Amino acid sequence: MKTILDITKKIFGLLVFSSLLFSCSEDALDKVNQDNDHTKDVEAKYILADVITATAFRNIGGDLSTYASVYIEHEVGIHNQLYRAEMRSTEPSAATTFNNVWLSLYDALKNTKIIIEKCSEGGSQEGNQITKGIAEVLAAYNSALIADMFGDAPWSEAGVRDEHGRPLYMTPKIDKQEDIYKGVINYLDAAIADLQGSDEHLTGSVGSYDLLYNGDANKWLKLAYGLKARYTMRLLAKTSDMNTELDNVLSYLNNSFTSVSDQAAFNVYDATNLNPLFDFQWSRDGLAASESMSDKLIERNDPRLRRVFVDAGWSQVEGADAENFGMASNGAVQEIQYYYNTSTFVYSQIASTLFLSYHEVLFLKAEAHARKGELTDAENALEKAIAAAIANTEESVKAAMNAPAILTYGGLEETTTAITPAEAATYFTTSVKPLFDANPLKEVMIQKYIAFFGASGEATECYNDVRRLQAMGDDFITLANPKNAEGKFPLRCPYGNSDTTANPNVQEAYGNGQYIYTEPVWWAGGTR
Repeated sequence: MKTILDITKKIFGLLVFSSLLFSCSEDALDKVNQDNDHTKDVEAKYILADVITATAFRNIGGDLSTYASVYIEHEVGIHNQLYRAEMRSTEPSAATTFNNVWLSLYDALKNTKIIIEKCSEGGSQEGNQITKGIAEVLAAYNSALIADMFGDAPWSEAGVRDEHGRPLYMTPKIDKQEDIYKGVINYLDAAIADLQGSDEHLTGSVGSYDLLYNGDANKWLKLAYGLKARYTMRLLAKTSDMNTELDNVLSYLNNSFTSVSDQAAFNVYDATNLNPLFDFQWSRDGLAASESMSDKLIERNDPRLRRVFVDAGWSQVEGADAENFGMASNGAVQEIQYYYNTSTFVYSQIASTLFLSYHEVLFLKAEAHARKGELTDAENALEKAIAAAIANTEESVKAAMNAPAILTYGGLEETTTAITPAEAATYFTTSVKPLFDANPLKEVMIQKYIAFFGASGEATECYNDVRRLQAMGDDFITLANPKNAEGKFPLRCPYGNSDTTANPNVQEAYGNGQYIYTEPVWWAGGTR
């Protein structure tokens, strides 16, 4: 007869064996979803090159800018998904519309967090302060895009990894837009400190992997200050002390760009690496020239009118009296391709994407001075801003005339001459100055709206301005689409369907998507 002790020994043995099996199972589970066939640890500078490229091509210059250009009437949607966006039928509210850029934004945010972790104290590349500072600027930039376009969104738990490099939160919570913006400013403040340091780790500096500034920390520092000015201005409707915040904007701008050579221009496009606006139009032919945009140029006798439109036969349109002046009516257009004029910019295959332009810095300065009643300073900044903006327009027109793909088919026919600096100065004196004298702030903002029309990816920032001005009661930008009067102006973008189908937090916030017409984002007067 077995004793209690014998039985206990056997049970103990089974428990030990079971424990060993469980331990082995845990080890096996730890390896699930791990890629064991590829490099697991990449130097920060290599990741940085990917983040810069993705931010430029997909996040700044991609779907957000393309759709925004239709909403703010820089362009008109005349085919397929852009036609539906123009007519407000399904695209503005569908969760599939922005899913690609939704994924790209969070991928960029995750990668910047990896770089920051690597270069922080205790990280594998501790001591690379400049690399960390660059990543912090990019984290701020992509975080602001998420907040600006989607409002409240996953952020603090997004892209956070466990010790095995896997997502720590499978269904990250939604953060308030206000809190995301606090994070944006914190990132920029950290970047301003780090960019004044050095890269001391043996892996070395970013060098050529920095596709914006080739490792020039001083230019990244100027970009950080310029972005801080942009985002401080963005929150102007929420401040209780506007004058102090305007002084802060001017202080930041004094540390930012001083010439066009400083601006953050992603300019690696060529015959195979395509400017994103060109890439979209070349493959989809979904955009036409906006009547609303041309009306604003006609009203000011703006010399850009003769440069920025092309007819269906690829010949430059010389002006409003030209026989081939065929613009598309906003919100009342036919779904037909190769019929209407287009903007010259949709052919700008090699035009740069601008993270932050010199002319934007000058427009921010002009707005701050105008709001403070410092009209001489505002006028001086505005004149310089317009000159820089017209020069950028000419760069994009040149990029269209020299587009490799277009030249293969004979190229565009350039029928007008470039706008010279002298002509730009005359335009300011004769057309802009009287309007500025009548209403300084209004003319600053309308000129900024015109300046952001182009191939540089600035339509998103213009869309932000339009919503910000509406929230402040400064509704200076007249939009012609009759759908807007029916309550169909998109006030934000819908969440991406990757999360409306997988994250219950996002699914609940999305609902049926119609909130995009009724609920402004927080900084534009909404609650989320």
